Amino acid sequence: MPELPEVEITARLLDSALRGARIDSALAPGINALKTFEPPLAALAGDEVAAVRRRGKHLILETSGGLALLIHLMSAGRLQVYDKRAGPRDRTSRLLVRVSTAGDDGNAREMELRLREFGSKQAAWVKVLSAAALEDDQSLATLGPEAWPDPPGLLDLLDAPRPLHAILRDQRVIAGIGRSWVDEILWEAQLSPYKRGADLQPADAERLREAIVATLGAAIAHYEQTVALPIPDKLPMPLRIHRHQGEPCPRCGTELEAVHFEDYVIAYCPACQTEGRVLKDRRLSRLLR
Repeated sequence: MPELPEVEITARLLDSALRGARIDSALAPGINALKTFEPPLAALAGDEVAAVRRRGKHLILETSGGLALLIHLMSAGRLQVYDKRAGPRDRTSRLLVRVSTAGDDGNAREMELRLREFGSKQAAWVKVLSAAALEDDQSLATLGPEAWPDPPGLLDLLDAPRPLHAILRDQRVIAGIGRSWVDEILWEAQLSPYKRGADLQPADAERLREAIVATLGAAIAHYEQTVALPIPDKLPMPLRIHRHQGEPCPRCGTELEAVHFEDYVIAYCPACQTEGRVLKDRRLSRLLR
């Protein structure tokens, strides 16, 4: 799933490409993706793109007419600008926003903002909202504070009897972190993924906050140097821990371990994070029953 760094670079690139462009039309070939009906999608036509920004893992396209497109890519959605408009056989398209802008030669340049989704789940979604209703929409109103660039102090925020790995992925607690970057953050902070939030000491909480800011900031800086339009479907994620189980720890050289769940994996370094203990792997536990 695209997380804060991936959504942030997408918002920056789309904002640069689309700001000031006139919306010619908007349609939703993947009708299941459209979660609102008033205002209608067609109401966007004639407006200009005022900004594209991020909130948590959501993308927000704001228009000059006081409307906003709220978009969540979920696990398999990708948002991209194309110079060519989608053909009728593009079965991955969920949303098509056709825009035009003046080219360097003075002629109109036609582009298309296209939300595509891969796989069969069709979980990505779009809402058309008035600017006044945007922040009150349940999808945004329930989000916690932003994880980057300036998260609040974590000692009280994470004070719950749940593992850090779960709390940090809870968008109601802190917005933007998911399964990929939580592994990187906890490794950077040298904290166990199973340490309880309520057991954090002040020094732990401050180290964790610094790790969040540094890790997410470094990822965004990496994307600024390596990603340009057209945005690749798979971004070059600078991951050192996540999905690297079995490899040596970049810090101490110990073999990275993992805990497998049905649909995700927690990767960690036993020496750096769990005082040398190898955590119980649920996959192995099932085999031993």
